[in-house]
Amino acid sequence: MMAWDSSVKLPVHQLLVYPIARYGWDTESYQENAKAAPLGRADMRWFFDHYLRNPADGKSPMISLVDAKKLKGLPNATIITAEIDPLRSEGRTYADRLRKAGVEVDYRNYEGVTHEFFGMAAAVDKAKQAVQQAGAGLKRAFSASASASTEAGR
Repeated sequence: MMAWDSSVKLPVHQLLVYPIARYGWDTESYQENAKAAPLGRADMRWFFDHYLRNPADGKSPMISLVDAKKLKGLPNATIITAEIDPLRSEGRTYADRLRKAGVEVDYRNYEGVTHEFFGMAAAVDKAKQAVQQAGAGLKRAFSASASASTEAGR
């Protein structure tokens, strides 16, 4: 979105691992995981309190991606969420909104794991799967981009 606003070339792909895609604490996953570790509702409030200049900034589509009016034309996306994570619902909602806008999305929620599982591939099998999913999405995107550049140069 910032690239659009600045007339800069768009990224080739969106790789989003348990994305913050909404400002608010009333989603299903925030309710279910209010006291989850390593990330709960109080932690997210702390982050927002220290990141935003004021609560009104949270309504910006740069923060609340799920409320952005223009999603059509954004790059394809790989979105990974964790079951035990207050950010799960907004990640799923963003994936749904992108699909409705015609953006190709590879979304998967990993059951039985918490926020931060992605970096634990040495010990957590689902983290290995998520890393493979992320890598496959990036490989597809960069291969398509390279093919398009080659075709354009002919």
